Amino acid sequence: MSSHFFDIPEGMNRRHFMSHLAGAAALAAPATAFTNTLLANVADLKKRHKAAILLWMGGGPSTMDIWDLKPGASTGGQFKQISTSADGVAICEHMPLMAKQMHHMAIVRSMSTREADHMRGRYYMHTGYVPNPNVEYPGYGSVISHELAEQVPDLEIPPFVSVGSGSVGPGFLGMTWAPFVVDSNGNMRNLDTGIDPARMAQRMEMLATIEKKFIGEKRGGSSEDHAKVLDRTVKLMTSKQMEAFKVMKEPKEVQEKYGATGFGKGCLMARRLVEMGVPFVEVDLGGWDMHAGIFQTLADTKLPELDKAMSALVSDLSERGMLDDTAIIWMGEFSRTPNINGGGGRDHWARSWSVVVGGAGFKRGVVVGETSSDGKEVITEPYSSQDVMASVLKSLGISLETTFTAKNGRPMKIANSGKVIKELFS
Repeated sequence: MSSHFFDIPEGMNRRHFMSHLAGAAALAAPATAFTNTLLANVADLKKRHKAAILLWMGGGPSTMDIWDLKPGASTGGQFKQISTSADGVAICEHMPLMAKQMHHMAIVRSMSTREADHMRGRYYMHTGYVPNPNVEYPGYGSVISHELAEQVPDLEIPPFVSVGSGSVGPGFLGMTWAPFVVDSNGNMRNLDTGIDPARMAQRMEMLATIEKKFIGEKRGGSSEDHAKVLDRTVKLMTSKQMEAFKVMKEPKEVQEKYGATGFGKGCLMARRLVEMGVPFVEVDLGGWDMHAGIFQTLADTKLPELDKAMSALVSDLSERGMLDDTAIIWMGEFSRTPNINGGGGRDHWARSWSVVVGGAGFKRGVVVGETSSDGKEVITEPYSSQDVMASVLKSLGISLETTFTAKNGRPMKIANSGKVIKELFS
């Protein structure tokens, strides 16, 4: 199933593709759909363009230890719950900063899915589809950037940026809509060639001749996408919009608010990128696969890191007037078992868990759905990955009637025809 996560288009193997990149002085990896220069009026940009930030919790976070605690139950674990800024909504005691921001957010506590394998769950929660060897489906970032990119016609940097991990690829939408991957310091491999502009221009002219011949061989859209990536990568290298990746240029107090961790810097970068006009940013915080010693790990490291960065992102977007146009999605591939195992950990669990959303058009300060007193079952209407995806699209004003055409000619309904979670909207 690893092919689902490659960004190389059909008809072009990895060796061939990389050889062409080398010919262009090893320019950036694929994954870049760009348009042209930043809108001059940033204030107007904020009003006009929609965006989404996905906080991806790789490994499967225990949501009943974070968002849906079960005090007094044998499955409840060691943590206490605390009240929040949202009336009647309680979360984990180790999330005190997020507790102050919950009036901006909504918790969906009635998630019930079937994929409890890391790779399958990751793919399903990113695309709304289970893996299929015959079709590669596009992930959140590709779908949303594809639908929203026209709102920022003067954007030079990629419309889909993944910070810290490669996310899930563009599937049948093509490599133009694949993730542009950077680390939390904004570094991207092979972008700084160390070659003077004149020599670079000569190399690109030579490569253009090769590309024309390649396109002339009529190998389908892949060859044209290939040429576009190289052309746009060169533009990217000289774009002033690349400043958005440089989180260290933020005032020290802002950096400290988010935290010096990779996730903290990634969340700060996400705000900067959205402010620049990028429609979709994914920030990865892995390390949630806690089969042993879960409570100490959560209390000492994972929850403080999450709490600091996520709360800073929400409050920063709100204070800058950006939250009404920016959707935030917090989720992993699944959750962890209500029963605590012999090693003091929790195992994989997809039957009853939580996802958190906020901003954009979502109703805020609410809880949707309910699980049983021991956390083992959803006792209200269950929701799926495609339901969350449909709801995110609705919050951004993207039509759920949108239909894509896969490479085999089959029509594909956006968000796999998921149903909107009505309680998330006023």
